[in-house]
Amino acid sequence: MATVILARHGRTTANTGGVLAGRSAGVHLDDLGAEQARAAGERLAVLTVAAVVTSPLERTRETAKAIAAAQQPALRPVAEKGLLECDYGAWTGRELKTLAKEELWRTVQAHPSAAVFPEGESMAGMAARAVSAVRRWDAKVTEEHGPDAVWVAVSHADVIKAILADALGMHLDGFQRLVVDPASLSVVRYTPLRPFVVAMNSTEGDLSHLKPPARKARRRKVSSDAAVGGGAGAGSVPGRGAGATGRRA
Repeated sequence: MATVILARHGRTTANTGGVLAGRSAGVHLDDLGAEQARAAGERLAVLTVAAVVTSPLERTRETAKAIAAAQQPALRPVAEKGLLECDYGAWTGRELKTLAKEELWRTVQAHPSAAVFPEGESMAGMAARAVSAVRRWDAKVTEEHGPDAVWVAVSHADVIKAILADALGMHLDGFQRLVVDPASLSVVRYTPLRPFVVAMNSTEGDLSHLKPPARKARRRKVSSDAAVGGGAGAGSVPGRGAGATGRRA
């Protein structure tokens, strides 16, 4: 299967102002956020990206545009509603310090799988549609570009945390333990039996280890085996070819 890079949008004035932007229109990257998006694009320029898929909101589209523009040739981002921010309903646009005083806040923190936002959606519903969208796009990219393809999904912190929790086999109630910073990159490689989380919340460093293997190695079947003992490290991406045990899916 292909490798998906989950990119969070760059910083916005809502982030610095302590406001829950949610699906509010007109929330754009601030100057630092635009620079963060550009830097993420530069990091990804070492890879041949098959597709850039993005939440339709302005801040994610602006980030996706910067990432897509760094590719040679430049790509055109595709909007995907399944990657939309959680619908926080009546919480949208309010200050976090005020929301923290509400009873629902404790549920969101300790038991998010039971959280349903007033006039909005549930966190469980958000997680389900986001995971479904990523898996659907991953299958599409794999079918069109092959199992060594790399693609980018640009979304929001809670959405990415939910996708990572699913890939880690973690209950949604534990996803608040994960950190997804603005313009950070997290990497997941799906296989027939399980996903491999290759990186989380990466904000700097070389990504060339995500490049496809040499042509000879591409003939090997996609494996769901983990490398017993830890594997060879960077450049040896789990799920590509036989694992350390030699067995193949």
